[in-house]
Amino acid sequence: MGKKIPGWQIALVFLTIIVSMGYTIIAYDGYIHIPLLFAGIVAAIIAKINGYSWSYLEKGILNSINSAMQACFILMIVGMLIASWISGGVIQVMIYYGLLLLNPSIFLVACCLICCVVSLSTGSSWTTAGTVGIAFIGIGAGLGIPEGMIGGAIISGAYFGDKMSPLSDTTNLAPAIAGTTLFEHIRHMVWSVTPSLIIALIIYGILGSGSLGTADISAVEALLSGLRENFNLSPLLFIPPIFIVFMVIFKIPAIPGLLAGVVMGILCSGVFQGDDMVAVSVYNLYEGFVSETGNVFLDELLTRGGISSMFYAISIVFCAMFLGGILESSNMLSTLCEVMLKMAKGTGMLVTVTVFTCILMNVLCGDQYVAIILPGKMYREEFENRRLRNKNLSRILEDAGTMTSSLVPWTTCGAYMSTTMGIATLTYLPYAFLNLLNPIVSIFYGFTGISIEKMTDEEYESIMRERQLEKAMAAKALEA
Repeated sequence: MGKKIPGWQIALVFLTIIVSMGYTIIAYDGYIHIPLLFAGIVAAIIAKINGYSWSYLEKGILNSINSAMQACFILMIVGMLIASWISGGVIQVMIYYGLLLLNPSIFLVACCLICCVVSLSTGSSWTTAGTVGIAFIGIGAGLGIPEGMIGGAIISGAYFGDKMSPLSDTTNLAPAIAGTTLFEHIRHMVWSVTPSLIIALIIYGILGSGSLGTADISAVEALLSGLRENFNLSPLLFIPPIFIVFMVIFKIPAIPGLLAGVVMGILCSGVFQGDDMVAVSVYNLYEGFVSETGNVFLDELLTRGGISSMFYAISIVFCAMFLGGILESSNMLSTLCEVMLKMAKGTGMLVTVTVFTCILMNVLCGDQYVAIILPGKMYREEFENRRLRNKNLSRILEDAGTMTSSLVPWTTCGAYMSTTMGIATLTYLPYAFLNLLNPIVSIFYGFTGISIEKMTDEEYESIMRERQLEKAMAAKALEA
């Protein structure tokens, strides 16, 4: 163990994150892995100067990585689930019936809702914006609708699924970091996303009412035609997603439940699409599904999934946990947390501080994974000390960390969305109502106590025993 690290040295670590991340993203449009590792190296040097041995820090890194292993394993299963569901036509049938909802007279509302369906089906805001989102931009332009409004509706719908779908990486990451389960996390997020979505849809309805006329929806018709011609779209394919809904309701553990979903997808590929189920299992589950329909939008939408598709997210988690492990074992994180928590006298302020930290991490670090992982590690113990259930924290991490990631121009999400849609981040930002409202709703709940669940005495005592055991094991491992 070393001495307490001065605040200015901790600030130097975060300055390193800001500068290296900004330079990498702005100057090179590069990946954030190296800045995270570089910041970790700087943090390790500072910790070493203050008396922390490398062996001690290394064990802290391994403990940090170990805490994220379940999330990484679930991410790999989700990759298999996506590939098996596309192979079986499950995702296609949800997209098909979602596109049938399109009505030019309520374009913005329909645009948001259809993006909700597609993102919920695929678990990817990026894929949704890069496929059906682009189609909607073309349709909206023909209607004379301002591109900012179109982009905002697309972002709102796309991030609904990024927040709520069990196929989403962030939806799996947040509960793993906060210490709750996947489906408990999803059920709890309904409280914040439902009013946010309803208000967003009302605003889109007001903005678009009476000004749309008719539209050339040839791009959407081409997608519908491509789906009909290339896949068996039997309504029975809704069984796997319905099964996922029942998993949430009946609290089935995530890993066995998702694996069962993978098996159902493989069976659907053989029964409904006439594919070789062994080939699907051997190739698609690892490499992902490759669509070759000839429709560019459709092929971009459906070519995805597989274990290999999750390696990028998993590698970011490893790099972030490398940095987080050093910050945590050297007590830099706890020192920073102490400073932030001085403002958090009540539950409302604790929620506000957590929301602010998530947004700050998006601004400083430029990535939603970091905006979930670091605040989650910083405030988890404080939430438990105040007898607040872990799912409260996991929901806040998504309300602020996930939802604001596309609203910062230099984050990976903001850069991707603006480049893909051809709409500047600051142009669509005022109209991304779901993303703007979610953090506000989260803070409102914090001050009013609505949906903020507290632990029972038994749950609190169990958490304290588990924490003492974990600390004892960690101390023993660090001393070894």
